Amino acid sequence: MEHPYTNDLIQETSPYLLQHAHNPVDWKPWNEQTLAQAKKENKLLLISIGYSSCHWCHVMEHESFENTEVAQLMNAHFINIKVDREERPDVDNVYMNAVQLMTGRGGWPLNAIALPDGRPVWGGTYFPKEEWTSALEQIAKLYQTAPEKLIEYAEKLEQGMQEMDAIIPNNSSPDFKLETLQNAISQWSRQWDTRQGGLNRAPKFMMPNNYLFLLRYAHQNQDQEILEYVNTTLEQIAFGGVNDHVGGGFARYSVDTKWHVPHFEKMLYDNAQLVSLYALAYTKTKNLLYRETVYQTLAFIAREMTTEDGAFYSAIDADSLTTDGILEEGAYYVWTKKELQILIGDDFDLFKEYYNINSYGKWEKDNYVLIRQDTDQDFCKEFGISEQEIISKKNKWHEDLLRFRESNKEKPRLDDKILTSWNGLMIKGYVDAYRAFNDEVFLAAALKNANFISTNLMREDGGLNRTFKNEKSTINGYLEDYAAIVDAFIALYEVTADNQWLNKAKQLTDYTFQHFQNPENDLFFFTSNQDPSLASRNTEFYDNVIPSSNSIMAKNIFMLSHYYSDNIYRDAAKAMLHNIQPSIEQSPTSFSNWMDGMLNYTMPFYELVIVGKDAEVLRQEFDSYYIPNKLIATSTIKSDHDIFKGRYDNDKTFIYVCVNNTCQLPVETVKAALKLMEV
Repeated sequence: MEHPYTNDLIQETSPYLLQHAHNPVDWKPWNEQTLAQAKKENKLLLISIGYSSCHWCHVMEHESFENTEVAQLMNAHFINIKVDREERPDVDNVYMNAVQLMTGRGGWPLNAIALPDGRPVWGGTYFPKEEWTSALEQIAKLYQTAPEKLIEYAEKLEQGMQEMDAIIPNNSSPDFKLETLQNAISQWSRQWDTRQGGLNRAPKFMMPNNYLFLLRYAHQNQDQEILEYVNTTLEQIAFGGVNDHVGGGFARYSVDTKWHVPHFEKMLYDNAQLVSLYALAYTKTKNLLYRETVYQTLAFIAREMTTEDGAFYSAIDADSLTTDGILEEGAYYVWTKKELQILIGDDFDLFKEYYNINSYGKWEKDNYVLIRQDTDQDFCKEFGISEQEIISKKNKWHEDLLRFRESNKEKPRLDDKILTSWNGLMIKGYVDAYRAFNDEVFLAAALKNANFISTNLMREDGGLNRTFKNEKSTINGYLEDYAAIVDAFIALYEVTADNQWLNKAKQLTDYTFQHFQNPENDLFFFTSNQDPSLASRNTEFYDNVIPSSNSIMAKNIFMLSHYYSDNIYRDAAKAMLHNIQPSIEQSPTSFSNWMDGMLNYTMPFYELVIVGKDAEVLRQEFDSYYIPNKLIATSTIKSDHDIFKGRYDNDKTFIYVCVNNTCQLPVETVKAALKLMEV
């Protein structure tokens, strides 16, 4: 007789959980009731973690979770919990750390088995069906015959997880030296691919923060070699197949070394950070490829990832249906030569050269992923056409191919939940694009989203919620939500001079101190002290594809210490960096945002205060220059805010240039201010 199952995921809003709502597994969401049931029945927890656009999650679902025999085994011996890692990064952190300790690697799908109290005892990533059932049978048997062995192992693992996250307070006095960064970069540069950009390996992840830091370091230290490496990387990523040349937007990573064949899912967080990176790189280099990349990416965000209310969706799946109705990775994005010949028509010979419809651009099964090799200038020289002509042709090609794709191909699934932290990253992307191009459309999008967050995800108690779906905001926010939103609101304040954004940034920061701070090491826990406790309370400090929530927070607090002349903030930001400093040289790629923060202390950091009726005009002029080591405060009216006190003049607009609480005499032009800053 078949085991009757009760899959509870149908009540959830997460697209990933809903994808599993019709599996024959007794899936339950992660919540207090589920955990209480495990304790009551004394059953092991089987925790399976993934996200909606994860290719191998879909494969494991099809092979194992849709199989009735496998489901019966799971249902008989375990309380089965499905977790969307994007909704619950706190749960994901705990079991990812455990699996990395047990196996030396991690990834998704992430599968772990834990004691009824949540402490992990076994885990891994993707398992083929036979391996999965074999492992489950062995663990179920061990729990029946010798549970003490699993309990003993859980205790050892718990100890290891605590040590893994430990940041030992640095008892020496804070002393930040440029030499630390030089040594770290020297070690890091051995892994650089100076021909194709990125690191010398495959797969290749874009890691925007690495290049934001290196761009800044190269600029401030006038290091042409590093600047060249950053530009090579940015150019190759923009040329590569990871950049959707037809519709704009970036895939998550490249499976090869030349950025050609992507893992086709598109994540909001990658695109948000890449917009910031290309916008700032344009300000530094005035490279038109970077401008084109920002505009194409934001066109994609506006078209496919934005709600009517101005909120941003989370992700677009890698897989979509082929014309034969088979779910296949990349089906929506790849082209056959025949398709392209028909769609491009007379221009095909030129298109073929521009996008490498040849052995260089071929992928598999006669499919091509569009990839460029040349700048427009070089291409036009070789083929004897003007740059204006190639831009015009490109626009038409993109329009024609996009129209065909949207009307003739099955679209990949959209993960339509709204995540607070990723929306914060996207606000910052739009603000950086506005700074670089002074395009009011970008500022309007940033403000619309910030107002959406303020209205729907900020709570009356001063806290944030994590996610919004079906007109409902849920899940208490994590440190990454606060860090990204505070960063975004500070950026908005800089370009609007609207005090509400700075005030909100301060209020959210103060809330973070109250509910997240770890007094033992001056860093912040990932979860609030109001959240139910997990097997361990993590501190996230390694910079990854998204910088760590602690490194973003340290930079936020540094900025706020200047805006509010607040010594508590100043000391807190310094203490956080000081306690991380010993780790930096050991693993530079995991600390790029911390290193960016260290530049604030090892080289001059400028406060630019612009006061007077023309303050906004002068701010816009400043934004046309790449000055990463500054903050800006502007006011067109007399203000009581500390930073503006005694500085307003009815007849003139003054620029004050200050370093370390010491200000030069005010000047009236950007040119004069730049001279004082040695820019």
